[in-house]
Amino acid sequence: QVQLVESGGGLVQAGGSLRLSCTASGRTISSYRMGWFRQAPGKEREFVVAVYWSGGSTSYADSVKGRFTISTDSTKNTVYLQMNNLKPEDTAVYYCGAWSPSTPTRADLGSWGQGTQVTVST
Repeated sequence: QVQLVESGGGLVQAGGSLRLSCTASGRTISSYRMGWFRQAPGKEREFVVAVYWSGGSTSYADSVKGRFTISTDSTKNTVYLQMNNLKPEDTAVYYCGAWSPSTPTRADLGSWGQGTQVTVST
């Protein structure tokens, strides 16, 4: 089992930026995918972005393309989510996830962090 610890949420005005961090521990994750889902009040958890540790291939939700960037630091077992030009509709709890090679990138599968609140005001 992978343990994930997130940090970096907060309150920001529309157009502003935030950076989330997620550090993994507990097992070797070099073959894993890691990324973020988010859940707004009254809505289902939705995919935001994922990255393959091996090779660095990324996948973004259309709603965040061009504004969000995921990156990795293998020396720290940490992934970062740089969020720029934030919009009120980005307001949600952001959950870091990790998925083994045999596990689909789904909200009901994988290992999860505790979640961090991101609030974007108008």
